[in-house]
Amino acid sequence: MNPDSALLVQLLVRIAVIASMASIVLRWSFAKRLFLREQRTFRQRLELGLVFGAVFAAGTGVRLVLGYDAAEVGLEGAFVSGLVGGYLPGAVAGSLIALPAFLAPHQEWLALPLLAGVGALGGLLRYFAPGPEEIWRFSPFFPFTIPGWLVARVRHRREVDTEAIPFSFQMVLFFTCLAIEFIRTSLSHTFAANDLLFVLYSPQELLHPVTIMLVYYSTVACVGLTVKVWNNTRIEWKLEEQQRLLMQARLDALTSQINPHFLFNTLNSVASLIRIDQETARQLIFKLSTILRRLLRKQEAFTPLREELAFIDDYLSIEVVRFGDKLRIVKEIDPQTLGALVPSMLLQPIVENSIKHGLSPKIDGGTIWLRSALRGGRLQLELEDDGVGIAPEAMPDIFQRGIGVSNVHERLRVLFGNEFLMVIHHRPGGGTQVRVQIPELQDPTSSGGEERLAAHAAQPGAAQTVGAGRRD
Repeated sequence: MNPDSALLVQLLVRIAVIASMASIVLRWSFAKRLFLREQRTFRQRLELGLVFGAVFAAGTGVRLVLGYDAAEVGLEGAFVSGLVGGYLPGAVAGSLIALPAFLAPHQEWLALPLLAGVGALGGLLRYFAPGPEEIWRFSPFFPFTIPGWLVARVRHRREVDTEAIPFSFQMVLFFTCLAIEFIRTSLSHTFAANDLLFVLYSPQELLHPVTIMLVYYSTVACVGLTVKVWNNTRIEWKLEEQQRLLMQARLDALTSQINPHFLFNTLNSVASLIRIDQETARQLIFKLSTILRRLLRKQEAFTPLREELAFIDDYLSIEVVRFGDKLRIVKEIDPQTLGALVPSMLLQPIVENSIKHGLSPKIDGGTIWLRSALRGGRLQLELEDDGVGIAPEAMPDIFQRGIGVSNVHERLRVLFGNEFLMVIHHRPGGGTQVRVQIPELQDPTSSGGEERLAAHAAQPGAAQTVGAGRRD
């Protein structure tokens, strides 16, 4: 194989090698945190430089140990480390990359000052960039866009070109890549007799001018490709983060929708009692304050089932003021489910719906059954009532009616996608049954509170009557 063909193969391999190394950097657990922020602490910049240096130094090590020159991407790695990280990461990465060559038996002494300087140069260009995003716009195909940009400038030379400054900066990056390759080649050829610096070809080789041009372009391609790989992943991470924040905002909006709805209904009960039974109204306000303290605390998306059940008890202590002993609650709670995580305010809207639409129309009140169980790695919650039930014509669009049930269904969909089940149907013998299945998520802090919550829940099958005289 002639020297030109062999060198061209090496250039292609170098591009593939640096693309692989760029992907390896992204596998570090803290890479996402570092790449998504433009401002970093001193420690974070140092960590970034060490990671860049360790990855790109592997190529230098392969060249020295195995003698495979195409694995050497130190110059490009040092420069792109400075571009993305700044002065410190660039200088640290360049020094680490050059260290194996500096300590090699033939001692490539020029490698250390050159690569450390190139890394710092990349940081300098980052400092003078028109904006943080301009670094990420650099592409391995940038040289092919220059003719089109020049033609557009000639055609619209009388108009204000808002792209002039950003494009000019891209030109600076392009020519800097060519310049650092020229410096490396010139130094290596100057000190070729002492072998103080590695270069892809020696001055004795008679290469075609096009091949030499491709050597210079390979430096541009290696830098641009690394930036492109990192930027594509960075954009994906940003989209994921924005989607997560959007989902959280949507969930917060749904949760805040429930609380005013519950408060409004409770205040209506207080208003109806305040003239005819002031003592009961006073107790109701006291119990409401207990619930409001819970609601005003910082709400998380998930809460242990034990806390959700405690909240239901507080809620029922208010509802029993209206119903008295007519309202019966039967709990069949599996103690193993008490530490399972459920969406906050999951049960209260369902219980409220059963009381308001199922039991209120009945003169003699009724019973609510609340059950929990673990089935095949999923948490199943069931709520039944023996109320008047739901009209058949209302069943097809039950999740579009009212606030409570539709809100719960929407929150489950936001949190679990297609990994949940919520069904509402008629209960045999009259009434309504609501069944919810979600993935089992255990509370990591729930080691040892089961005994207290097991006492809170009734024994399986035992009926518990909620009395009006209970104080919290």
